[in-house]
Amino acid sequence: MGFLQKDAFLSLSCFLSIAVAQNPDPLEARAYKLAQEFIIIDTHIDVPYRLRERWEDISQRTEYGEFDFIRAKAGGLNAPFMSIYVPAARENNGAKSVADSLIDMVENFVQRWPLKFALSKSTDDITSQFDEGKVSLCMGMENGSPVEEKLENVRHFYNRGIRYITLTHGKDNHIGDSSYDTTRTWKGLSPFGKQVVAEMNRLGMMVDISHVSDDVFFQVMEISKAPVIASHSSCRAFTPGWQRNISDDMIKELAKNGGVVMINFGRSFLNAEFQKKEIKIWEHFAAHKLQGSEPEAIEFVKKYWAENPPPEITALDVAKHIDYIVKLVGADYVGFGSDFDGVGGSLPVDLKDVSQYPNLIYELLKMGYSDGDIQKICGGNLLRVWSQVEKKARELRNAKK
Repeated sequence: MGFLQKDAFLSLSCFLSIAVAQNPDPLEARAYKLAQEFIIIDTHIDVPYRLRERWEDISQRTEYGEFDFIRAKAGGLNAPFMSIYVPAARENNGAKSVADSLIDMVENFVQRWPLKFALSKSTDDITSQFDEGKVSLCMGMENGSPVEEKLENVRHFYNRGIRYITLTHGKDNHIGDSSYDTTRTWKGLSPFGKQVVAEMNRLGMMVDISHVSDDVFFQVMEISKAPVIASHSSCRAFTPGWQRNISDDMIKELAKNGGVVMINFGRSFLNAEFQKKEIKIWEHFAAHKLQGSEPEAIEFVKKYWAENPPPEITALDVAKHIDYIVKLVGADYVGFGSDFDGVGGSLPVDLKDVSQYPNLIYELLKMGYSDGDIQKICGGNLLRVWSQVEKKARELRNAKK
């Protein structure tokens, strides 16, 4: 038994002994066991941009943030997608250089700590690295601005290991319209954006429709020849009228396409009452030009929540979104897209970091989910989609020969 496998085994043994001593519920121990046995993929964790702002050694237990190697192993997380996040303000303002610098950072993780992390650019990489006990670092680019209106840049980022692109972020860009923007520059995808989707299909890069407007979503569905993902979105039925989450019709269309919805753990994504209250915070920040990390902003948030107590959000709320999709279209079309390190700590009380996936599995077990369906939700569904995207890319390239 290698060091990493032995370390994981000891962690599991410790948990099981504690679970037996403190809580007789056998489902808790089973949830932890399944988290260690199954491949867990999370398609959206904002580690690189977090470390760009405040560097920490993620090979050890960190003081800040929601991801590090120790907690990933404890929670059974095998394949986090490192978000190569580029702010919307970088459109036409050095977006590509920001993305490249963050990719450099992820590559550096592996160079610094090769016994703990490995780069993963394919489904085969994930399965082989799982057997080695390493945490597979996949990469997805959040915001298409770094493409910079050059189709060859899609290939550039593919060659660097990017395996999905979230087409837009908080503002419309040269690829398409954002769910957060009201300008509706293109009324969907731009002409160039349609070329980007086709090129992503050809290369074997997943198209991500989180953050896009509804018009963009349906146009992508018409154009894409491969399954599509929502890397970190939840169900609009729980947050009526909020385009950042996806509607029932969109979920059905995505399932028909063979894609997958990766559920966001952010509290605003999960509960309408919470979202309405949290919006007041962002409106205050905008009006006073505050950043969330500033002392004045932190003090305002503390005072606001004391005066406006939010509803308690737990792993059960995430499980309800998963269950909603399963009842709507089946267990093959949903997974985890936490947004850890990307929602400012606004997370369920028992899903605060990557050590706590077993709490979510526990809720699914209580709902009566089988081990087979839980395995799909943990990572099997995303592996299937990624594999199909790779296969379609080979078919498209061979068709042109």
